[in-house]
Amino acid sequence: MVAADKITPEESWLLRRERAVAWLRVAFAAVAVVVIQLNPERAARFPELSFISLGSFLVYGLTVLYLAWRQKTTSPSIGIVTTSLDVVWIAMIVFSTGGSRTPFFFYYSFPVITASIRWGLKGSIPVALVGVSLYIVVRLSLAAETIGPPIGIDILLVRSLYLVLLGCIFGYISEFEKRQNQRLFALSKTAAQAAALDERRRIMFELHDGILQSLATLILRLEDCGRHLSDSQKELANELRSLEDLTRDSMKQIRQFLSGQQTKPLAAGTLVEKLREEARFLRDGMGLEITVETEPDDLDLPVDAEREVYYVLREALTNVTRHSHASKVEIQLRRKNGTLEGSLSDNGVGFNPDHTKDTSGLGLTGMEQRIKQIGGELLVKSSPGQGTNLSFAISLEQ
Repeated sequence: MVAADKITPEESWLLRRERAVAWLRVAFAAVAVVVIQLNPERAARFPELSFISLGSFLVYGLTVLYLAWRQKTTSPSIGIVTTSLDVVWIAMIVFSTGGSRTPFFFYYSFPVITASIRWGLKGSIPVALVGVSLYIVVRLSLAAETIGPPIGIDILLVRSLYLVLLGCIFGYISEFEKRQNQRLFALSKTAAQAAALDERRRIMFELHDGILQSLATLILRLEDCGRHLSDSQKELANELRSLEDLTRDSMKQIRQFLSGQQTKPLAAGTLVEKLREEARFLRDGMGLEITVETEPDDLDLPVDAEREVYYVLREALTNVTRHSHASKVEIQLRRKNGTLEGSLSDNGVGFNPDHTKDTSGLGLTGMEQRIKQIGGELLVKSSPGQGTNLSFAISLEQ
């Protein structure tokens, strides 16, 4: 079943249409059963076939209604199957309840209408012609006629013409409605894109006047500090230049994001190298002992998976340095049987994961969303005084 918040406006419209068709089918079947109950002589010639065809049509209609309510009837193949079954069932009902004299002739209009709704003229006309052909076969089958002379050829022609014209009219109306809906969806999409662009511009100006200017000031102060260092402090000067480069890179990524460009935090195939670089920085700068283990050495991950895993583990390391007071961190990445398994464990103070759901922080939520969007699941195990273990499993065969 498709989650309600993931349904597009067009998919929502298709679902409503299929549910309306399903309800109409059930109504047709229920009315037919009631009519036969009130007028049983209509089924006197073929009573068993009549009751079987009417009863099974009602059960079939209820089944399709259930599937439509469960959002499982929008695929083209399901539409073809249900339309074909509608035509066959209605032909059985017509045959068993009086042949060409049946009161249910107008039921042929139901598959014609549903075919026009789904496929326009290219669906309604063929279904109408099939209905006409089946009706003529019933007309020519003397076994299906009640006692008395067969129905006149003029009535047969009028009814056949009625079905074909019905197919043309509803097919044209359906195609017109489809074109209008496509225009509306296109306009809606354009409006949404324009709104997103306006919001992006608003955020861009706010960031430019706030965060970007602060970063630019930070670069200037770092450069000024570097100029005041003596030659004997080369190591500290190098560290300051590294911080300048990192700040400039952050500003560049923010500007790329705001302009709609794809940011590239790391080159393909460099995930392990970047993680070990982060580990060296935290070890040298904060005394944090970090081990990075991979199996095999060359993980050979898809670009999307590599990028999201990097973001998640970098965020986890940031949380360790800010909150855990840990002295040791262990990162493990293992690719096996088309699945990437990863974990990050620390010996810090730990926390209660349930309490983080009530905070406004985006760390854990962002990590869960990143892993989920590449087909994985993130698990966090922690308790006060027991450290934290973050693990995930991602299917790479999608």
